[in-house]
Amino acid sequence: MSINVLLVDDEAVDLEWLRRRVLASELDIQVAGTANSGFLALKVMEEERIDIILSDIRMPIMTGIEFARKAKAVNPNVKIVFISGHEDFSYAKEAIQINASGYLLKPVEDKDLYEMLRSLCEKMEQEREKDRSFTEALSLVNEELLLRWFDDEAPGPAESHLRSVLDPLLLGGSAVAIVEIDDLEWKLRDLSEEESRIKTRQIALIIKSFATEAKLGTLIAAYPTRFVILSAIPKEPFLNQLEELIQKVAKASAYTVTVGVGRYAYDDAALHESYRLAEAALSAKWLLGKNRLIRDTMESSPRDTRGGRIDTTVGHLLEAIIEYDLVAIDDHLLELFNGDMPVARKKDVYELIVRITSNLHAALQQQNENLYEILQWELHQPDILFQFETIHDILSWLRRRFFELSELLYVKRQRQKRKLIDEIMRYVEENLEKKITLKEVAAHFDFTPNYLGFLFKEETKVPFSDYVNERKTNSVCELLTDPTLKIYEIAERMGYKNMIYFNRQFKQTTGMTPGEFRKKNKI
Repeated sequence: MSINVLLVDDEAVDLEWLRRRVLASELDIQVAGTANSGFLALKVMEEERIDIILSDIRMPIMTGIEFARKAKAVNPNVKIVFISGHEDFSYAKEAIQINASGYLLKPVEDKDLYEMLRSLCEKMEQEREKDRSFTEALSLVNEELLLRWFDDEAPGPAESHLRSVLDPLLLGGSAVAIVEIDDLEWKLRDLSEEESRIKTRQIALIIKSFATEAKLGTLIAAYPTRFVILSAIPKEPFLNQLEELIQKVAKASAYTVTVGVGRYAYDDAALHESYRLAEAALSAKWLLGKNRLIRDTMESSPRDTRGGRIDTTVGHLLEAIIEYDLVAIDDHLLELFNGDMPVARKKDVYELIVRITSNLHAALQQQNENLYEILQWELHQPDILFQFETIHDILSWLRRRFFELSELLYVKRQRQKRKLIDEIMRYVEENLEKKITLKEVAAHFDFTPNYLGFLFKEETKVPFSDYVNERKTNSVCELLTDPTLKIYEIAERMGYKNMIYFNRQFKQTTGMTPGEFRKKNKI
């Protein structure tokens, strides 16, 4: 991979001279960009991967030192070489403080420039080779296959082409950590798509650079806001480095990350379980808070029959919440806290609440719902759970919260159902002059005819076909009041091709023929 160089100088002549000298170096170097100010240079760094910066140290508005500090924030690994005259040599001390990679005095001799570039290129190649030997780079295809294997709920053993990646890690033990950028969606909502992409890329670069420097292990960009790390170092150093990563992102950007981490594993089945537990830990973020490390929330959960029964009861509780069955919600809560499998310690209660809410959050996400947005809960710190003095207090709190959630979900579904019925009625009204069938309307709204017919009757208490006939008949009655319209003209306008069928339908609904209707109303 070639080395990308960025050249920065406010003097156009010096900038062009530097560009030509660098291109003539015969090194594997590309001039990725040139800039006549620190501001433009930072913009280039947002759009291009920059390995080396050659910058004049004295520039107006933003000095080379100021620019270098900002450049290091964008890319901590970038190598910076300052160029200045003898009178600016006092800047050398500041250059050393920000870990500049070199200092060249004007006028710069070709020999000095090329020796500096050659030295930096060799150093970068050594670093790259070291990284390659430390953790085998995954191809994009293997990354995708590995993520699919992790996402599979019941996978078989890892395929042979993934074993070359997993085996070296599992030999000394490995765990899965999932790094998620917090609140990115709402923080970027007012930015353009390009600006959002650049911001996301900057945060991703900080995460990737730290993972490389700390030699955390294999890093995979799972989604734009999520990264999976397969650890290559022992447990305690790995957890410490993850804590440092969280602090690093918070200091180097306006954003934070939350990290969920699973157990250490020594075979592929246990590593798959570690991924699942890391996801479960991360899903507890809404309750435990963001900008923090969340370890396996199920680590101390029992693996015996009691643990399985808790999972079963929690599943029934979630079904009751979604189905708006308040009696069942209460029954299952009592079973969890006061039944024959009670939790005694506050720690056990805390872990049980985390498990319940994590599973509920995951279940609602599958229905495109968001637990904490629906309830607008303020529980972003776990301390509130420990303010309760008794199990009864906690149970009362949970009962109120889950009753509230169940009712809110029910009301939301009813509103959505009513909105759909209103849209169907509006569609019928707009198409009264056409032939309207349940099959055609169901296809328009992307439902099956049976389900839509059931839904319509349940909400309106009237079968769909009867409703359509009633609306058509009302429209016909209005048209019949206009003496200038012939009856056959009205039938044609309302989509009836057969006059006999038109008369029969009208009489079946009103008890009279269209002609009798006009006579009765003296039209």
